[in-house]
Amino acid sequence: PRVDLTAGSVRRSVLRLAGPAVGATLLQGLFNVVDTFWVGRGLGPTALAGVSTAGFTVWMMLSMAQLAPVGLTAVASRRHGERKPDEAAVAVYRAYWLAVGLSVVLGLLGLFALTPLFRLMATPADVTVQGSAYLAVYLAGAPIVFTYFVMEAAFRSSGDTRTPLILLAVSLGLNTILDPLLILGIGPFPKMGIQGAALATLLTRAFGCFVGYRWMVQRGLVRRSLPSLRPILQMAWIGLPVAAGGALFSFVYIILTRFTSQFGTGALAALGVGHKVESLSYMVCIGFGLAAATAVGQNLGAGSKERAILSGRVATGYAVALTGVVGLAFLLIPAQLMSIFTADPDVIAAGTSYLRIVAVAQVFMALEIVLQMAMEGAGYSLIPWIPSSVLTLLRLPLAPLLIRPLGLAGIWWTISGTAVARGLAALWIWRRGRWVDRVV
Repeated sequence: PRVDLTAGSVRRSVLRLAGPAVGATLLQGLFNVVDTFWVGRGLGPTALAGVSTAGFTVWMMLSMAQLAPVGLTAVASRRHGERKPDEAAVAVYRAYWLAVGLSVVLGLLGLFALTPLFRLMATPADVTVQGSAYLAVYLAGAPIVFTYFVMEAAFRSSGDTRTPLILLAVSLGLNTILDPLLILGIGPFPKMGIQGAALATLLTRAFGCFVGYRWMVQRGLVRRSLPSLRPILQMAWIGLPVAAGGALFSFVYIILTRFTSQFGTGALAALGVGHKVESLSYMVCIGFGLAAATAVGQNLGAGSKERAILSGRVATGYAVALTGVVGLAFLLIPAQLMSIFTADPDVIAAGTSYLRIVAVAQVFMALEIVLQMAMEGAGYSLIPWIPSSVLTLLRLPLAPLLIRPLGLAGIWWTISGTAVARGLAALWIWRRGRWVDRVV
């Protein structure tokens, strides 16, 4: 079920592509939400803080996992727009080589760096034990996660966002069943605690990888070829700023976790849970950003620059409208949203403050993510990364300065204010228009 993004109504094409993409990214976020729910309800605040703090390192790894898919989207969508599907299929196979190699290296590095990572976050000893146990299992399965994202990008680049949605929905359903079985040890299953949450996610993603690859072979979306270093490096170069920016973003959150830890376990859990609640906006933006990236790439491949520009604008407009609704919910019912994941009053109080302060930033998050991903679809990824990274790093000196007069809320205001600035920076770079002339 592919969408031709180079002809017909732009709004209709973007919606047809973005609808399943948004659904898939929301389901993607639900993997962590389901883990958080069962850990919080079944194992208590310490385990919840452990999975929350480990989540920032997982986020760093997932950011690096975008290196191959971002490069693949820019190359394969351009080839599909040029009506060269065989070349796109070869690019998919090369992206698999890139993803596997990168995941093995990063997974091993992460396992060796477990203790220093939690020492950097200055987490309490019991939280460190729980977080390390969760993270060790997740890092061991890094190749599964990396290749899963390549599989999704291959379908998307061809204009098919329904198939990844179906695979993800089935995987999430299996994960929802496996989580309580492995975490709590129900029936014949062993009680694995926090490690069971990570293992359930990896097993269900492995299922999606296997089925998805078989479908790609049947539909001609992947073609085996000898590894060629130059095109692999080209994809890596396009995806590197995005992956590095995401990893930097995650690293900054790790340092912010260190600042937050001085306010106690409740504040740590609130940062992690609040971040997962906020991921609702993030996933909506990613879905429209994926649609924008594919639409821009295909239309530039077809030689239609004006249509590529319009596709990015339309996708951004939809994302801004939806994140505005989410931001309104953060203002009106923040305590109710936090209470879904925990009954601890300290976590709910700190998380309520977090959601209210970041509410307005949701719209600017949409501007940043969708416009940046649209430019990535053109292969223009380095320039947007620079102001985004500078503003992200600015959080490190800002947070301790604002903690003095505002306490814990100073960290929340740091996150919100820099998110607004990043959105404005992305809008300025988009309107300059230099990304349109990028050649891939």
